[in-house]
Parts: sequence; structure tokens; C-alpha cells
Amino acid sequence: MSTEIGTKLRPRTAVERMSEYHPPLAGREGLRLDFNENTLAPSPRVADVLAHIQADGLTKYPEREHCERIAAAHFGLDARAVLLTNGVDEALHLICETYLEPQDEAVVVTPTFSMYALYAEMTGATVRSVQAGADLQFPAQRVLDAITPATRLIMIASPNNPTGAIADRSTLLAIAERAPHAGLLVDEAYYHFHGESLLADTARIPNLFVARTFSKAYGLAGLRIGLLAGHAEAMRFVRKVSSPYNVNSVALECLPVALQDEAYITWYAEQVRQSRERIVSALDALRVPQWPSHANFVLMKIGPQHAAVVEGMRRRGILIRDRSRDPGCDGCVRITAGTLEQTERGILALAETLKELQWQPEK
Repeated sequence: MSTEIGTKLRPRTAVERMSEYHPPLAGREGLRLDFNENTLAPSPRVADVLAHIQADGLTKYPEREHCERIAAAHFGLDARAVLLTNGVDEALHLICETYLEPQDEAVVVTPTFSMYALYAEMTGATVRSVQAGADLQFPAQRVLDAITPATRLIMIASPNNPTGAIADRSTLLAIAERAPHAGLLVDEAYYHFHGESLLADTARIPNLFVARTFSKAYGLAGLRIGLLAGHAEAMRFVRKVSSPYNVNSVALECLPVALQDEAYITWYAEQVRQSRERIVSALDALRVPQWPSHANFVLMKIGPQHAAVVEGMRRRGILIRDRSRDPGCDGCVRITAGTLEQTERGILALAETLKELQWQPEK
């Protein structure tokens, strides 16, 4: 005999209410200038490691501690202050799960990577969005004004996606100082294309966390590995939340050699910087408005024909990303900067597409 204890199984209220993120990954055939990935390949040393991985190694649970010590030494950090994660996405999730309660507030600057708000919403916390102005630059004073006694977490990407804007080091340190009761997470996914970092500051600032990805310049997006650094005492609690086997063994084998090949990273980052400048000059010649970028992409203002431009580029074998649904980005499209040769292909396709559509800049 059974007793009915409820009409149906329901998720937590916070999960019911949270938004969903569906990246348009299906059918990505062509030159991938849409997701800000490394558009070429990881270091050749990574390919060599992959070629020599033994099948019996896949039967063992992964051990990340040794690789964390290598990564910490590479970045000049205490190993206790470093946690390797399943991409930066997991780092964001862990920070939210460690520090946010349902009664807390998380401050997020928009437009930005949508997972900041989603992971915060998942905990039941309230997300306070701070909208950038029409110039899409970092709204420093608005962020400072948004901090309240209920603020427990502030998440900032610098350089930011999809705008390419930065929050300079002095501004970020001022935010951390203004909110000692809150964690400040600085996402440096695009560090290699800008060059300014707060990694070293984590050792002395108890509420500062810095995330790094190996999906961009390093070209390891498919292996899903990232890094979270913070003050050793604060990271002790984040580590408690983390799964002990969160990073797969193949990624752990490849990361040390990827870190060692600094010459490759320097070369690829320089290719991107030159490509970014080339894109800007080409957009100027085509009279396409765009915003200054410190990342491996450029956000441009197409206007009402944004979807038609994305489709026209796809027909020419070039993928770019429609960002018109992002707050403050109506009519905007983003193009990734890869190697110089790839960039020239992208520029040619864009010029042909705009001509075909008889596109004109908005007045």
C-alpha cells in the first residue's frame, strides 16, 4: 500500500526562476570567428602529448594536485591559492556556491558573459545588473554605487565579452577595497590579448579572486580546463565545494606542456593583436561603427540587418556571432580575431556581404 506524499517532483524555486543559456553550437561549419576560440590549434607540444597518452591511463581517476603546483609555480602563486577547474564556468559556479546565500546580492555589469548571472541566480541570490552606457565602457562609478551591505559577490570580466572593454587595475582594487564583505571575481579569460592582470594581488587581498581560462590563447577549449586563484584562506572554502575529480586526466596531461610553450602563446597573441588592428581599420574603411577592444574580437554595430549579415557570412563559410540580444547591444555583431590569414578571409567575406545587402550605416 503506497501513500501519496506530493503531486510531483519539483526543482528548487531558484532553479525554476533562473534563465537558461543555449549557445548556438550546432552546425558550426566554416571558419569559426564566432566563439572567441583559438582559431588555429594549441601548441604543437600538446599534440605530441595527445599522441602518446596510453589507454590504461584513462582507467584511473585524475589527480590534479601535481598539475596545480605546476600552474602555481608558472604564475608565481602559492599552490594553496590555486584551484584547477572544469573551465572557467566551473570556477564561477564554485564561487557562487561558496559565498552566496538566497538573501545575498551579486553585482554583475552588463552586457557580459551570461553565466555570471545564471550561476548567481541558481543559489537564489538576487542579481543586481549594472548597465554600461552607450559607449559600452566599464561603468566604474555605477558599480561602486551598486554595492550595499547585502552585496556578497561582484563578478567582472576584464577584458569584457562581448564589448572588449576593460576595467583597469586601480579601479578593480578600489572596488575590492570598497566591499571587503564581498568577493570580487575578476575574469581574465582574455588576458593574453590585453596584458594587465591582478593575479599577483590575490595573495594580499582576502576578497579578490581571479579566473583564467586555457580555452582562448592556449587553444584547449575542448579539454575544459580553467584556473581560479585567490587568497589561500578564501580558496580553502572554495576547494571544499569542488569535486575532487573535476578536471579530466587528458587535460591534466596537456596543461603543463601548454604552459611551457610560452613562445607559441606569445606568437599567437601577437597574431591576434595584429588581426584586431586589421579588423578595426577594415571596419573604418567600410564605415562600420565599432567599439575599442582589448580582447580577441571586435564588436561592431550593423543595425537592423544584423541577422542578414550573420547569415551572409555563413553562406561564405565564415561564422560570426550575433550579439543583438545582449543588453545595450541592439544590432551588434561580434567577430573573432584569429591569425592574419584568417582575418583577411573574414574581412573579404564581410565586405562582400555588406555590398550584397546594400548595407548603409545608421544615421
